[in-house]
Amino acid sequence: KICQVIFGHFDVVTCIARSECNINQDCYVVTGSKDCTVMVWHWNAKQQSILGDNGSIENPTPKATLTGHQSEVTCVVVSAELGIVVSGSNDGPCLIHSNTGDLLRSLEPPKPYSSPRFITMTREGYILVNYDKAKSAICSFGINGKLLRHVPHNDNAQCMILSRDGQYLMLGGDNGIVEVWRVHDLTILYTYPTCDSSVRSLALSHDQRYLMAGLATGCLIVFNIDFNKWHHEFQERYQ
Repeated sequence: KICQVIFGHFDVVTCIARSECNINQDCYVVTGSKDCTVMVWHWNAKQQSILGDNGSIENPTPKATLTGHQSEVTCVVVSAELGIVVSGSNDGPCLIHSNTGDLLRSLEPPKPYSSPRFITMTREGYILVNYDKAKSAICSFGINGKLLRHVPHNDNAQCMILSRDGQYLMLGGDNGIVEVWRVHDLTILYTYPTCDSSVRSLALSHDQRYLMAGLATGCLIVFNIDFNKWHHEFQERYQ
């Protein structure tokens, strides 16, 4: 059943993200498009729909339209708590906007990387970006736009997610390998056994105990995951 249809972009919508919810379970929904713009929408949990400026369901309008990209937007992430939206475009920079539409700064990748493919962000404002396909890299930026560190990666990543506390990064790609990385120093902590096809999507269960991987073959694999065993406090106490 289609509950609502909203219009705003002038070309294909290429990516979508949502923020964390507030006490009323409302959140921001952010969309990126081939028309080089990013739009911020307000999802109202009580109405179960996206509302317009005057609170109407019949005429939903974006809260803000973010500009600055010169090519199609490829990835986007939003934080309601920090009040920022980070978006990347094909062969272009990642831009940080406020959720009201102000362009704050640009994230410049190290050479020779150019095209951001996936973006994720911790609650503390650390921004992780996966660049390029052939010679890919994982880059970590601070909220002020400073490049903190970057690590080359030998797989064509297809998906990238963070743990709830923002300390661990999970990656999957064409090699069929799911990796667990530590965020603050970008070190690989664990590699799961190789799957029989490309990993196309990753998701964590609500209790953060199971990691689910969707494969190109249509299979779904569920891994056990225990973040505590990699936590320094746990290691110092029990080893």
